[in-house]
Amino acid sequence: MTVTLADVAARARVSPATVSRVLNGNYPVAAATRERVLRAVDELDYVLNGPASSLAAATSDLVGVLVNDIADPFFGIMAGAVQTEIGGPEGSARAGCEKLAVICNTGGSPERELTYLTLLQRQRAAAVVLTGGALEDPAHLAAMSAKLGKLVRAGTAVVLCGRPPMPGGEPVLATLAFDNRGGARLLTDHLLGLGHRTIGYVAGPPERTTTRHRLEGHRAALAAAGLGEGQDRLTVHGAYTRSAGYDATVELLAREPELTAVVAANDTVALGVCAALRERGLRIPEDVSVAGFDDLPFAADAGPALTTVRLPLAEAGARAGRLAVGKEAAPEGGVAVVGGVVVVRGSTGRVR
Repeated sequence: MTVTLADVAARARVSPATVSRVLNGNYPVAAATRERVLRAVDELDYVLNGPASSLAAATSDLVGVLVNDIADPFFGIMAGAVQTEIGGPEGSARAGCEKLAVICNTGGSPERELTYLTLLQRQRAAAVVLTGGALEDPAHLAAMSAKLGKLVRAGTAVVLCGRPPMPGGEPVLATLAFDNRGGARLLTDHLLGLGHRTIGYVAGPPERTTTRHRLEGHRAALAAAGLGEGQDRLTVHGAYTRSAGYDATVELLAREPELTAVVAANDTVALGVCAALRERGLRIPEDVSVAGFDDLPFAADAGPALTTVRLPLAEAGARAGRLAVGKEAAPEGGVAVVGGVVVVRGSTGRVR
């Protein structure tokens, strides 16, 4: 049975005129109403008919790139590399091969992530690249799996860049998964090798895969050194922001004044860690060593330069772009693990 616009209106509990406004995008609609309508469109698999459908089908040169925060260099670097690659060799478009990249900034919102995927499905996107870690919420994971399945079955190439494979093995084209566990373990091994035994950890939001995997790698290194007990007391969770790093460090020092090192969830968080230490008269690394993760462009210019784990963000983004537009074959089994390396700089030193 064909789903009608009236069916969508009934499911979303709005008028048919409101549904039309949302789908045509030519009239302002409240965000909550818009998301409710798009969710109904998705649930009912509503497809536009007539000229509007033809117009949507004509936009198959569209590639959607989903990021949590485009202002964060972690995502900006990957998104920029994807966009450059889909335009043709060395960024110059070839006739018939050029694609239009649309950057979709979710702000970390699971609802917005699904909304963007619904919009890209309606536009018959040629490909979708999802960057960064995933939200570990069963309901959201189930919704994501269903949505990605619809995209794949409709012919959209789906590439995951910097996030683990989807639970249940949803058949996306390719997954480029960062080895966050391995990188974090190497980083903590570096600190242990410098004699550190009381190491604080400023973790990201607990519901994110990146947070869990990096924390697991850190704790695996500690456990191997016989330091696995009592780590919850030396761990504080927060956002992936400078202010969160600052606040977490204040909390860690209150819990354990004899800290000799702090590992931060990423380089931005590490800047906040350093600021909190300096304000309390502690020298880096003479009193407390600090390490980050990702090797973002500012890490080498921090004072002192930041020891961190370098992830090949630009290379991974470029590869995701090539995979998305068919310039490169998918890795065997559909999954490639992208490793990181520890870059030692002036923010870490031996325990005094």
